[in-house]
Amino acid sequence: MEYALAYAGLILPLTSILIFTTQLLWVWNSAVDYTREGARYAATHCVQGGGSNVVSHMQANTPIMFDRQKFRDGQAEIEVMYFSRNVETGELEEFACEGTECSRECVPDTVRVRISNYQFTPLLSYFGLPPVQMPDFQTTLPMESAGCSPESEECLP
Repeated sequence: MEYALAYAGLILPLTSILIFTTQLLWVWNSAVDYTREGARYAATHCVQGGGSNVVSHMQANTPIMFDRQKFRDGQAEIEVMYFSRNVETGELEEFACEGTECSRECVPDTVRVRISNYQFTPLLSYFGLPPVQMPDFQTTLPMESAGCSPESEECLP
């Protein structure tokens, strides 16, 4: 009888908390790495349609984790923003390209990839746990090649 009371009152809740926390930390770490990978991809590929190529790449290469489908179907929003540095003030401004996309004329200075509006839905939701609102995950990197080769005039998406 004592074991049944200890199990129901102590062991089961502690085990559930441990499982929930482990799932949450796994998703947190995966989302951070996922954001960094998206920013690396954006820094080395052409600017296309406000980052549509980066979003497509990220949705196709979502890491294995809980709630993976939310990242693939757009419930967790992926935002890609390109910036150029103002020559006079040195501040970052939203990038606007005068030339054609995926060309040497359209290479920004930095890129920011952000994942927002993600709510973690634990596997233990049958205990009545509500979704956990996660903070925005974002990474900003300087542009590297933007898919442009120094030897040729063309850029690869």
